[in-house]
Amino acid sequence: MTMLALRKTSPEPGLDFAEVPEPIPQPGEVLVEVEAAGICGTDVHIADWTAGYASMTSAMPVTIGHEFAGRIVELGEDARGVAVGQRVTVRPSTVCGHCAACTAGDPDGCTHRRGIGIGRDGAFAALVRVPAANCVPVPDGMAAELAAMTEPLSVSMHAVDLAAVKPGQRVLVLGPGPIGLGIALFATAAGAEVVLAGVHDEARLTTARAVCDGTAIDLAGADLPNALAAAGQDKPFDAVIEAAGATAAIEGGLRQLRRGGTLVVAGIHARPAPIDLTQLVRMEQSIYGAYRAPVTDWSRVIAFMQRHQDRIQAMITHRLSLADAKEGFVLLRSRAASKVILRA
Repeated sequence: MTMLALRKTSPEPGLDFAEVPEPIPQPGEVLVEVEAAGICGTDVHIADWTAGYASMTSAMPVTIGHEFAGRIVELGEDARGVAVGQRVTVRPSTVCGHCAACTAGDPDGCTHRRGIGIGRDGAFAALVRVPAANCVPVPDGMAAELAAMTEPLSVSMHAVDLAAVKPGQRVLVLGPGPIGLGIALFATAAGAEVVLAGVHDEARLTTARAVCDGTAIDLAGADLPNALAAAGQDKPFDAVIEAAGATAAIEGGLRQLRRGGTLVVAGIHARPAPIDLTQLVRMEQSIYGAYRAPVTDWSRVIAFMQRHQDRIQAMITHRLSLADAKEGFVLLRSRAASKVILRA
């Protein structure tokens, strides 16, 4: 049998729908029936073919989509720790299990890692095969669209962990997309005072005001220092967490950081960002990159979502069928949507 899939077919802008054979789980894998999948900023970069994704060329044609949840419908040989009918979300980083890093107990350092939806077929289809070891159980009472938010929110949590946010601190979040919204939620839960900023981003900032406590600022027509001052937020920040993917946000964010403060970069950037290293050294500031949360964080994220289901639900502004997925990409490019979920 065949199924509809949204695929990257060539190393140039564009995505294509295709009818593809239903996958068969290989040893150690399971087949997941996709119930909900989120369109990520990474998917938009892949569609637009911005810099940084050339490594996936060898996998093409490849079905994209790496934020998803569903139900296991078939087990491959030696698939352990899972069961048919089990509801799961899936960590998209697959590893070889045989390289030096894997055998040393550091799977995130795997030299042969492939991402679901990037280096192997992903979830913008009815069915996806995944390693059983990548499946994370989802509570029966949790909606599939919330469970599909686990992966992006794991990045948000990881960024806040790297910033070591503490009660009473001031945190500036740059970029009001789903990662930024999640960062604001986790930083607020850690007891911080949060300011969230975007540029020409009123629709997503409106969502932010419904989701997060704190101050949300649109920088349209104003530079960051003046906009912060106008909002009564001109004191230096203990942490600045960038989730915009804009190089100007790095330079501007560092200027708002206190001595000894931490900048965490969670956005994916198409070009290098200028950094005043002399100032960084004299201010004894730190910079971290936040990309992939350890798998142990996923259960923490799910528990957080269970406690804050209404807020997470409010992050989802559009729900579409797979057949209408390209409309979701248009909404995200125009910043009219905060989070687009594709539902079965």
